[in-house]
Amino acid sequence: MFKRLLIIIFFSLPTIIIAQVKNEEIPNTAYKSGEQLKYLVHFGFIDGGVASLVMEELEVSGKKIHHAKAIGKSLGVTDKLFKVRDVYETFIDANNGLPVKAIRDITEDTYKYYDEVLYNRKENFVITKRKGKVKVPENTVDILSAFYYARRAMFSDIKKGDVLKIDTYFDDDIFTLEIRYKGIETIKTKMGKINCLKFSPVVEPGRIFDSENDVTIWISNDKNFLPIRIQFDLLVGNLKCDLIEYQNLKNNFAVSK
Repeated sequence: MFKRLLIIIFFSLPTIIIAQVKNEEIPNTAYKSGEQLKYLVHFGFIDGGVASLVMEELEVSGKKIHHAKAIGKSLGVTDKLFKVRDVYETFIDANNGLPVKAIRDITEDTYKYYDEVLYNRKENFVITKRKGKVKVPENTVDILSAFYYARRAMFSDIKKGDVLKIDTYFDDDIFTLEIRYKGIETIKTKMGKINCLKFSPVVEPGRIFDSENDVTIWISNDKNFLPIRIQFDLLVGNLKCDLIEYQNLKNNFAVSK
């Protein structure tokens, strides 16, 4: 479940590309050390799981590194039927927002998976514990650092219809993640009304979704660019992932009662 949420948060397959990850110094105005976010995954009144994200700044060999950690776990009935304990970590170059190392440590029912990925920017390859040396596209990132890079560099000055693209190395493979900007919308949450940027990935219809527009992502329309809600319109109802708690934001939050 947590893996799917991380993938779909940026996943689509349109043909127009107007923005990409770049290996250049980028000011960070979106987040800071100490930021904490908590999300609730729920299907109607049934709480299925929680995901927590924590950011801290480290200094490694005189270089500033942003260390982000995401923990996803199942709750209640879901936990009894299919126990999930997933941990993702990424170590990001503070100057350009690109990862230098990523860790994935997951337990999903009886399935366990662990991998570490090191990124070589000069020669465009990664070194993994599971597959060794793998050639990747220029400026490839991991799935968690994509979340922070997009907040930092890809949402400012966006126009309706624009498409954002990120190449990621995830689950022993290369995925191109893309989302299309749909405009501004204010949504109601338990925290209050939040003015948001609305995005719609394109997903494969037929198996789970009725159409390619059945996933919607709302990002706060402020300088934090926080994912507020991810909604999956399934054949049997709506699955939502909602921001329910936040601490130590870098900027004022676009929420009103």
